[in-house]
Amino acid sequence: MLAMVSLLCAALLCLLLFVVWKVRTNGEWALWWHDNYLERLKDFVTGTTRPIRILQFVQRCAKHGDALSVISAIDSFCSKVEWAMNVGDKKGEILDAIVLETRPRWVLELGTYCGYSTVRIARLLPPGARLVTIEMNPHYAQVAKEVIQHAGLEAQVELLVGSSSILIPQLKKKLDIEKFDLVFIDHWKISYLPDTKLLEECGLLRAGSVLLADNVVCPGAPDYLHYVRNSPQYQSQYYQSYLEYLQVEDGLEKSIFLG
Repeated sequence: MLAMVSLLCAALLCLLLFVVWKVRTNGEWALWWHDNYLERLKDFVTGTTRPIRILQFVQRCAKHGDALSVISAIDSFCSKVEWAMNVGDKKGEILDAIVLETRPRWVLELGTYCGYSTVRIARLLPPGARLVTIEMNPHYAQVAKEVIQHAGLEAQVELLVGSSSILIPQLKKKLDIEKFDLVFIDHWKISYLPDTKLLEECGLLRAGSVLLADNVVCPGAPDYLHYVRNSPQYQSQYYQSYLEYLQVEDGLEKSIFLG
């Protein structure tokens, strides 16, 4: 009997180690574990949501009005407390470099979530520049609004709540804008390509506009990649990195619109 119990315990330990290894090294397993299991479990146990837990951590740990402190707090929360799918620290460095290189006057972000990448971008904008960010989920948008305010960047950010497919055609009239210099794409992966085509159709891209798409490997956006890599309208480059806070390959695709 003791031998059977020992064997069962050893088998369960092996299974647990296997799951941990898969979660750390396989994108599909990682997303399932963190987004479909752990998040729901913690929501049930705490009676809150992951975005609220991120906001509470920021409010406790980040200095008000200090964007870098907010970024550091979210990185700390997501790497040490509870994983969350934002662009993350490693890919965030690539995002920072492209923002500084582009020096945009008008930026569009598709997919705000909790405002992490919004803060990363807004803090690097030149004086007078504006960032328009679109979030479909009202709960995420409210959390992002408070995170952005905590970072002291609300004056530079216009947060719109609703579907990108509905809001994109309204942007010229709503915000009196002509073209975007930089577009950061980080919302539903199935929307990457249709929204890119919508930006083209609405005349919101100029020759030289930069599109930067996150998560093009994990979970992936194959139709979008095929389009920007094969269209004569784009010059495209892949930046290899890792899925946020994990050792799973992911990357960013930078595509320059040639007109």
